[in-house]
Amino acid sequence: MNFMLESISKEESLHLYRSILRPRLIEDKMLILLRQGRISKWFSGYGQEAISVGCALAMREDEYILTMHRNLGVFTSRNIPLHKLFKQFQGKKEGFTKGRDRSFHFGSNEHHIVGMISHLGPQLGVADGIALADKIQGNQKATMVFTGDGGASEGDFHEALNTAAVWQLPVLFIVENNQWGLSTPSREQFRCKQFIDKGIGYGMEAVQLDGNNLIEVYTSIKKIAEDIRSNPRPILIECLSFRMRGHEEASGTKYYPEGIQEEWSVKDPVSNFESALMDAGIIDTEQIENIRAEIKAEINEGLRLADEEPSVVFNLDEELKDLYREHTPEIIEPKGETENIRLIDAISHSLSQSMERFPELILMGQDIGEYGGVFKITDGFVAKFGKERVRNTPLCESAILGAGLGLSIKGMKAMVEMQFADFVSEGMTQICNNLAKIHYRWGQNADVVVRMPTGAGVAAGPFHSQSNEAWFTHTPGLKVIYPAFPFDAKGLLNAAIEDPNPVLFFEHKALYRSIYQEVPKEYYTLPIGKASMIKEGADFSIITYGMGVHWSLEILKEHPEWNADLLDLRSLAPLDTEAILASARKTGRVLVLHEDVMTGGIGGDIASFIQENCFRSLDAPVMRVASVNLPVPFAANLEKGFLANAHLEERIKALIQY
Repeated sequence: MNFMLESISKEESLHLYRSILRPRLIEDKMLILLRQGRISKWFSGYGQEAISVGCALAMREDEYILTMHRNLGVFTSRNIPLHKLFKQFQGKKEGFTKGRDRSFHFGSNEHHIVGMISHLGPQLGVADGIALADKIQGNQKATMVFTGDGGASEGDFHEALNTAAVWQLPVLFIVENNQWGLSTPSREQFRCKQFIDKGIGYGMEAVQLDGNNLIEVYTSIKKIAEDIRSNPRPILIECLSFRMRGHEEASGTKYYPEGIQEEWSVKDPVSNFESALMDAGIIDTEQIENIRAEIKAEINEGLRLADEEPSVVFNLDEELKDLYREHTPEIIEPKGETENIRLIDAISHSLSQSMERFPELILMGQDIGEYGGVFKITDGFVAKFGKERVRNTPLCESAILGAGLGLSIKGMKAMVEMQFADFVSEGMTQICNNLAKIHYRWGQNADVVVRMPTGAGVAAGPFHSQSNEAWFTHTPGLKVIYPAFPFDAKGLLNAAIEDPNPVLFFEHKALYRSIYQEVPKEYYTLPIGKASMIKEGADFSIITYGMGVHWSLEILKEHPEWNADLLDLRSLAPLDTEAILASARKTGRVLVLHEDVMTGGIGGDIASFIQENCFRSLDAPVMRVASVNLPVPFAANLEKGFLANAHLEERIKALIQY
């Protein structure tokens, strides 16, 4: 193995040696602690240290690196205090995730590291967002993100590389090709000869490196990173290595062919580099022993400090407090001249005024640029705000949602438009596992609003008409808003964009151009989590949102003899539980209405909540009205029979007569 020691100084060589030895000695210790039951899991990077260390040291300290299982060397090269790292491994409160997540599933903005989640691929899109922020801000920085030969089989790999190529983002995509994905060999993961062959398909350069040669990794990455800082573009880098131990220690390596570990052990990056330094006279046996003793002492001291901290104790208030980034909204009261506009106009006005108010806000979505979006909400925005801030995206929902999170990590704001709410299923991992959980896990907020054109009644069939808001009300860490009127839409969308937490903002397509309302021209906000009492009555309560509000107004107009409370929830997460209970206790009869199908809809949660808290005040069971448990049909007559309003009148009569 030719280490090309002449290409770097003696000081660099010694620094690299210390840097690659540190994760190896930590891992030796962790394997002992695992057998002792002092840590619960370990994902070994044994034999792959040259990749992590070489890559990390080649980057500037203020450039972000997004890591995977076997990148201990990135964390140690960024000088994270070992006691803090060990507390993370032990699930202690002073670890990066306060005991809420495991091993390297965390980030640290102080050290410019963003750790993985177990789904492997989502961090690739986040890297795109970090690099996009740097490019927009003219920072001349590179971003590095790791994946494995197994993880690169996921769709996130394709989406992130494709987006980075289209937008020419300065991202180094590092594929650690260690030959195996858990027990699956590479030949069962991909059919091409090598990963660099994939580069041409994305229109990007690709480089293959010996991942066991520390100097080759370090010098090559350093040169590439310097190049893309001044000439932004993504580069795919394949680092060849081998995973010497199991995927994680409990899985073992019995599936390995006989002799393969021995074959790769002679290429060990630590022992070979050490021998090369000795042969070159850069280091001797005594220095090696001194360095090892120094690092071992550092490890033992870190473990002592970690062991001294008691186990974490569950505190409900603290756990709930950390679910969201703390935010006290400044409610800007609506005032001034009004105009009679549609729901779609109110949303457009909100976006435009928010773009003026927040220069760090970036809009992203399919066809939202010059075309103005399929509903023309952003028509004219490119001319007003420029293509850097109003970005047409490839059909890569997951990568774009991840990019929104990446922008947030860099202190920016993102609005991501789903062309139709139905298509959000392509980005569920990003929303429900990345955006929703990231603040609870390690204190990083996701300042991302996802706009969701939703709902039926427009004969668009089963893939453009679903009501899928309950997918997200079930997920802690998300806020979900669903306005029924233009006034509410503008004020709540403004508030959502101001909020530093992830917000799903649902907009009913059938209401876009069918309803008008007087709306202030000036910027204003409304409180998230506050319901609106549309009508007041004493006979019964209708609790609903979105299109359900308009169905209810129509049926109450047809039956003037019905004297009802009509409560428009507006916000589904958080819910205005006080308003719900007050109305239920006042009338004693409650009907919960939504366009979503009955099973699994949010109405079940609301009905249960009312029954548990208002049982003695009720004169009838809480009743629900929802659409039929079917996919949304296309033909107008079928859709009409499917929708909840077809059954609304009879259910109200049943409630009154009970």
